[in-house]
Amino acid sequence: MHSTFSLPIFTQIGRALVLIAVLTGSWAQAAVLSTEEIQTLSLMREEEKLARDVYLTLNEAWSQPVFANIAQSEQQHMDAILVLLERYQLTDPALPTRGLFSDAELQALYDELVIRGQQSVTEALYVGAAIEEIDILDLEKAIAETDQADLRQTYENLLAASGNHLRAFVRNIEAQGLVYEPQYLDIEQLETILATPTQRLNRGGRNQRGGR
Repeated sequence: MHSTFSLPIFTQIGRALVLIAVLTGSWAQAAVLSTEEIQTLSLMREEEKLARDVYLTLNEAWSQPVFANIAQSEQQHMDAILVLLERYQLTDPALPTRGLFSDAELQALYDELVIRGQQSVTEALYVGAAIEEIDILDLEKAIAETDQADLRQTYENLLAASGNHLRAFVRNIEAQGLVYEPQYLDIEQLETILATPTQRLNRGGRNQRGGR
């Protein structure tokens, strides 16, 4: 069973995210982030690490291209968030060891998801979809809670990428003859995301639609 997304699409989007984060540095100027914005930025860095680490682990268990492809994309998302952390001279919460997290709740979630995903390839795909649903909800909240242009731009790009990833996991699940139901999103939001074509990013940061 193969993902209907090819590696180059994820790679191009991920590289665009990092480049956009760098190019929008002039927007930050001497801005000071609020405590809430700092906490959210740190959370997003570790959430992207959680996604990457889970996908790497599940790819080792099941050798499914969808996990390998999206894990590479998640690394590039981590890099885009790191650009922001360094711009604002904030401490990077991401630990170098795979599967270890500074945030206790994320650590517990990682452990739970890996155990679940190692039960079967189907459960692993559902884990991937769950992670992307969680990311979507957290990114929407992050966007709503900041007025910083560079943070919003990066979060919006990550949100588009998470929609791509969710569609990839759902297609793999439905290829097994199953009907996917949302795990965290409401049904209307899920249907809207699944009906949206693949989001591609150009270097100007605007979403470009495409897909296969």
